[in-house]
Amino acid sequence: MSPSAETSTSTSTESIALRAFALLESIVESSGPMSLDALTSALHLPKPTVYRILHLMMNAGLVRREVDGKRYTIGPRLTSFAVNLWRSDALRVQWHRALQDAVDEIGESCNLTLLENNQVLYLDRVETTHPLRLHLEAGTRVPLHCTASGKLFLSRMTDDEARRALGPEPYERFTAKTITAFAPLAAELAKVRKTGIGTHDSERFDDSVAIAVPVLASDGSIVMAVAMHAPSSRASLKTCMGYVGALQRAAAAIAGTLGRPPAATKKASRSARG
Repeated sequence: MSPSAETSTSTSTESIALRAFALLESIVESSGPMSLDALTSALHLPKPTVYRILHLMMNAGLVRREVDGKRYTIGPRLTSFAVNLWRSDALRVQWHRALQDAVDEIGESCNLTLLENNQVLYLDRVETTHPLRLHLEAGTRVPLHCTASGKLFLSRMTDDEARRALGPEPYERFTAKTITAFAPLAAELAKVRKTGIGTHDSERFDDSVAIAVPVLASDGSIVMAVAMHAPSSRASLKTCMGYVGALQRAAAAIAGTLGRPPAATKKASRSARG
């Protein structure tokens, strides 16, 4: 291959890579899922070119198409990359210390959660020393509609965004208290918006109560959540409300370590402000 041909090939590859990165950047920084037309306009590229890049990104798991088939959002591979990037050793130590301080103060298990692909992902957890406790390891995923962190994330969304995140009704039932329809859940979310505290009262697990508070970015958007769990035989939601201050201090300590929120939650929190 001649030097000129090598240069041309290198430039072409570089151009495709930069265009793909620009597409991902547009989707991540958007206030919500983007249509093909919106991406074409944002990138100033021909629609067929954007369409080809989208399909390459979808096949790689970096982008996924919404259920309606008309809009695109970040894919599972990109989300995992963002989470792993932000769970560096230095950050993990600081986050874990903040959770440990909260556990030392309130005496119940605390965890750090993230909104990932319409589920709650447990990033980290510190267990209570009580022998009776709920075991949920880091990496566990739980639904949005029946968890304290899930309701907190949903409360930052518009009704349409929340419906899309939850999927079709009825939602999965786990206990006799699980809310399985959007109307009663929307009423619950209205309370969360007023208080800024997500709650769980034996909706995902029997004999379990939990509350969650937001980890906020500098612009006021929610990045993650700090939550505590306790058996309802040992604590009540009223009792848990007495722990809000400790959880908020942990959340503030964690927020102080973030120069910029994880890509996945940055997009989700922006769309939630809707």
